[in-house]
Amino acid sequence: MARYKKKRVRELQHDRFRDTALGVFDRLGNLLEGRGKAILYGIAAVVLLAILAGVGLTWSRRKADEARRALGRGIAIASAPVSSTSPLDPASTYANEQERAQKAIEEFQKVVAKYGDPYRTEARYFIATSLMYVDREKGIGELAELSNSSSSDIATLSKFALAQAKEADGNYDEAAELYSQIASQNRVGIITPETAKLRLGMVYQKQGKKKEAADTLFQIADAARKARDTDGATLPLSAAAREASQELQKLDPDRFAQLPAESPAAGLTF
Repeated sequence: MARYKKKRVRELQHDRFRDTALGVFDRLGNLLEGRGKAILYGIAAVVLLAILAGVGLTWSRRKADEARRALGRGIAIASAPVSSTSPLDPASTYANEQERAQKAIEEFQKVVAKYGDPYRTEARYFIATSLMYVDREKGIGELAELSNSSSSDIATLSKFALAQAKEADGNYDEAAELYSQIASQNRVGIITPETAKLRLGMVYQKQGKKKEAADTLFQIADAARKARDTDGATLPLSAAAREASQELQKLDPDRFAQLPAESPAAGLTF
């Protein structure tokens, strides 16, 4: 920022528009000597503030674009293919998930060090998920911290990833609590309540809680089949709703039979 300010000072020293404008202000000042200089200087101040605001917005947009590109480089690495054989493009293919995760972490750490929010917090989330491959305990700790983030999207994503980690580790009670918290948010976001409820139903199955699992899966499928848009037309089923129906049919065929008939027009959405 300091370097940018110095550059702007040098530019203003040779700005013909600035020189011309100040010349006009001086001549008008002489004409309004003793009568309107205060007004004139007030107008000049407003003009200069507008110019500085424009410069600030331009700088802000440039930094935002730069931050997004930096974040994109990390995401590209995190989603790059993994191949144990000789890759065709060594620069964009990694031998294993650990190597890819470490490279992604290094790229995201640059974002954390250089840019502010929301990019810093987003980069921290990607670092946490990448750490699951190289330092699982540290990654879980980071996700737990980020689940309390002031960014609702990052908090929800982190909580969901943490719940998945707990589920994978067999900590079903903790996983169920986290999934329940997301489901109760009742907000449409990156992780929908429907998706969280589906995972909750699956956890109940792993806990041997057949009734709780069937109830949860039934609620998802039943609500989805009854959902209508503002015109009264059937809404397409989400992937979560369709999976809930399939799991309920396997778990409790009698309960599945109680679902309202699926509309032929209800396709699949994501």
